[in-house]
Amino acid sequence: MTIAAFDPSRSDFTPYGFSCMRWQARRTPRPDRHNEIELNLLELGSLTSLVGGRRVRLEAGRLHVFWAAMPHQIIDQEGIESFLVAIIPLAWVLQWQLPGKLMQALLQGEVLRSGEPNYAQEDVMMLSRWIDYMEDSPRKLQQIILLEIQARLLRFALSGSALPGTARRRPTANRSELSKAERLAGFIAQHCTKNLSAAAMGRAVGLHPNYAMGLFKNAFGLTLNEYLTRQRISHAQRFLITGQEKITDIALNAGFASISRFNAAFHEICGCSPSQYRLRMRVAK
Repeated sequence: MTIAAFDPSRSDFTPYGFSCMRWQARRTPRPDRHNEIELNLLELGSLTSLVGGRRVRLEAGRLHVFWAAMPHQIIDQEGIESFLVAIIPLAWVLQWQLPGKLMQALLQGEVLRSGEPNYAQEDVMMLSRWIDYMEDSPRKLQQIILLEIQARLLRFALSGSALPGTARRRPTANRSELSKAERLAGFIAQHCTKNLSAAAMGRAVGLHPNYAMGLFKNAFGLTLNEYLTRQRISHAQRFLITGQEKITDIALNAGFASISRFNAAFHEICGCSPSQYRLRMRVAK
């Protein structure tokens, strides 16, 4: 089984895409950020990470879930060489319509852990199976893995709780600029298929549009429109892989005003056309 390791040369918000892997448990030289939901499971030992500037200790036997747009960095490890990881694009997870309380906690930056220690071995077997499926036949079994992840998160919502020290207080006028930018990113991710203007995006988090644009660019290195476009492309990818809809319909449903704009944006971000992407990645029937 291949063990993945953090590449310090990767740019912030470069997507990993839907993936399941065993990850090297070593200190990382800098934080990582990507707009996806991460599931982490340790079989042994513990990891200490900085997540959104807060020190978080992950322990064996509990499934941990967090929004990886929060800067996260492994700073210490004990009794562990590697751990199990599943990564799912946020746009895909939003389509599952998981309980609002769970999604709100994730988008507010909380690191959640399962409340079911008796299911630890079952989770280890499940994530290991996902990794084997992805390595052996990713296209054929991808939809099965996604359904199992969705079911696991639904069960997680019944008993999961925030790790001590990671629960966020309700928004106040004194919240940091980064916190406001995170709220803005969460709003865009949830409403990316709608016709969003800079004014609407800023108003959603109580910011003037010009201030919101500068704040977001400074926090994430992307303009609001660039981030919105990436969210729409991620939304479209899900349907290109798993659905049978026409590409034009997928483009319009993802929020693009024209097929030409969709094609251009898709090629710029993915390096291929939507039809080529579908051919390469579609789930085998």
